[in-house]
Amino acid sequence: MPLLEKGREVADPWTTVPDGEPLPPTGPVIVSLERWRAEKADLLSRGDKVGVKLKSNQLAPELADDLGALALVAVELPKFRDGRAFSTARELRERFKFTGEVRATGHIIPDQYLFLTRVGVDTVEVPADRAGPAWEHALAEISVAYQPAQDDAQPLSLLRRHVGKQA
Repeated sequence: MPLLEKGREVADPWTTVPDGEPLPPTGPVIVSLERWRAEKADLLSRGDKVGVKLKSNQLAPELADDLGALALVAVELPKFRDGRAFSTARELRERFKFTGEVRATGHIIPDQYLFLTRVGVDTVEVPADRAGPAWEHALAEISVAYQPAQDDAQPLSLLRRHVGKQA
C-alpha cells in the first residue's frame, strides 16, 4: 500500500508482521498490540525500531507505559465513519506526549486527511487504487480551523481577536 506523508507518496521502511508470522531478520516492524504484549522482550532485543498497530477498539492508554520504547503507533480506521482513531492519535500526542510516528491505516478517504494531520497523524496508508493528487489537494482544501490542534493553524477565535485589534 502506498504511504502518504504531507500528501505525497514516500517510501515505507516498515514491515507489518501479522500475528503468527515470523519476524524478518532485520528492519523496523509493526506488530499488533497482542503480539507486542506477548513478545516485547524479543522485539526490543532485535535492536531495530518497533511499532504497534492499535485496532479501533484499543485506546492510547493501553500503550501509555510502553510509548518510550516505540517508534511508531498505527491507528486503524475500519470504516471511514469510525472516528476513534482520531481520538487515539490526539491522545497519543497531547496526553502522552508521544513524539514518534503516528500512522493511520484502514478505510480512509481524502476528506479525512487534513483532520488526521491536525490530530497528530504523520503518515497515512492508502490502497494503491486510491493514491493520487486528491490527497495532496485535501490538505489545502480547508483553510480555517475552529479548534486548536497539533498543527500550526490558528483557530478562528484567535483570528477574530486579531482582526478586532486591527479595527
